[in-house]
Amino acid sequence: MEGNYYMIHDYLIFIGVFAIFFFLTVGIYLFSQNQKFKIRNAKLSEANKIIEQRLNEVQLEHIGTKLNPHLFKNILNSVQSHAYQTYMSLDKLANVLDYILYESNNKFVSPKEELTFALSLIEINKIKINPLFDFRIKSKIDKSDELFEEKVFAPLISVDLIENAFKHTDFLAQDSFISIQLELEDRIFTMKVSNKASLKNVLEKEKSGFGSQSLDQRLKMIYNNYYQLTKSSKNGIFTAELVINLGEFYDKMRYS
Repeated sequence: MEGNYYMIHDYLIFIGVFAIFFFLTVGIYLFSQNQKFKIRNAKLSEANKIIEQRLNEVQLEHIGTKLNPHLFKNILNSVQSHAYQTYMSLDKLANVLDYILYESNNKFVSPKEELTFALSLIEINKIKINPLFDFRIKSKIDKSDELFEEKVFAPLISVDLIENAFKHTDFLAQDSFISIQLELEDRIFTMKVSNKASLKNVLEKEKSGFGSQSLDQRLKMIYNNYYQLTKSSKNGIFTAELVINLGEFYDKMRYS
């Protein structure tokens, strides 16, 4: 009996050791497989990010190819409509064309460069309106702002709001006006454009054309959560305001 007891005891010890070894082996195997899956998922996630980034770049390039010819057409029409102001117009036009040809292909420009372009574009558009027309422009630019000359601004962002203001304004109405405000302060860029529009033009704005859609797409793809674009229409007055937190966006680019 005592011999059988020791045999059973040794057998149970063997079974226990085997079970421990078995579960330990399985545990190591599962752990290694889990690590492989984690590495594989990380690689897939990184690949997806690269693909998504490239897709965004392709979309932005596609938008740019559509935007530039449209902008050229509007500018040339403005210059042609008032030949007597050709000299001044061509001077501003040269600045605008240089910017479009040499700077707009860059992923980012400085606020200084974009604001210079925006002011030239406004001057070109002004030649097609009556000198007595109520046109208001206010520029509050802090040139000492640390981001004033940093490459943090997407080129041609200001085009859509400026072009729409001149395109959809009811110039025949007595109370008609265009108001453009540009501001760079505390690393935040603000652009507010208001104009008196006819009922027909208000409806056209609400339907939104390519320019408006491309602006929304670019802002979302480039600035993500660091911008706010609001549009409103009340009593025939259309207002669009764009706010970009260039500071937080710049910090993200610098430390990411």
